[in-house]
Amino acid sequence: MIALLFASAVGILTTTGIYLMLRARTFDLILGLTLLSYAVNVFIFLMGRITIGRPPIIDSALTPTLANYADPLPQALVLTAIVIGFAMTAVMLVIALRAHAETGTDHVDGVEPPPSEPRP
Repeated sequence: MIALLFASAVGILTTTGIYLMLRARTFDLILGLTLLSYAVNVFIFLMGRITIGRPPIIDSALTPTLANYADPLPQALVLTAIVIGFAMTAVMLVIALRAHAETGTDHVDGVEPPPSEPRP
């Protein structure tokens, strides 16, 4: 049951991230990339088997099987990805603010599309 909850969370984060990335605004693009990176982080973390209360370091008192230990590699990968994702988000925000200051719009092409005329 918990696996279904986590799989749903990854699916919702991925879907929302892709939807926001397809919009034509820079803030939506940045938010979409951030949500997509969160989805990848949760996915990597889930691939390392969810174990609670198990040590990640081999102990001579425990039998050296996968059931007795937590996998430290996904935790290290996710921690690294969080730091890189935060730096990437900060750089993208600075670039988006500079582009907004230069063009006066937050549209990704730098040109606001013309509004469609209302139909009578």
